[in-house]
Amino acid sequence: MIFAFFLGMCSYLAVSKTVKTSLGLGVAVTFVLVITVPVNYLIDKYLLSAGALTWLSPKLADVDLSFLSLIMFIAVIAAIVQIVEMVVEKFSPSLYNALGIFLPLIAVNCAVMGGSLFMQQRGYSNIGEVTCFALGSGIGWLIAIVGIAAIREKLRYSAIPPALRGVGITFIITGLMGIAFMSFMGIKL
Repeated sequence: MIFAFFLGMCSYLAVSKTVKTSLGLGVAVTFVLVITVPVNYLIDKYLLSAGALTWLSPKLADVDLSFLSLIMFIAVIAAIVQIVEMVVEKFSPSLYNALGIFLPLIAVNCAVMGGSLFMQQRGYSNIGEVTCFALGSGIGWLIAIVGIAAIREKLRYSAIPPALRGVGITFIITGLMGIAFMSFMGIKL
């Protein structure tokens, strides 16, 4: 999501200062993706798509509610993020304080919304494929944010020109990591 489509860059750049907070946010984003993408798939398939309501009545075969998909996806994501925020606050107050505003901002993280929209665009055929896609996307996001956090921790001890310190060098490293990870897009499994 980050290196191929540059989705989720706001929290990626802001929270990736330490590995601990990056790992916490990465796990939270992965959890939200694994829950919301399959739920949004089911909502899309059985409620919103053209002809999806035939299971209720054959008279509803012409109903197409797909124009509501964006609103429904956002509602599901917001609800799951609220649950994650409450759980993290209850069980790990230090992580909750370290993540600050970026934990509730998972709800507007475009990587999470992108997961649901990519799922819809790619037309996966069953819930298993959708869940694997969500898990893979989440793990990829987690690896990316933890990787950049580890690099940023090491860079604290490097002689970086003052103009590039902080976000400047992070942009350069993200671009290089993006080039490196784009090589995996050519692999056909």
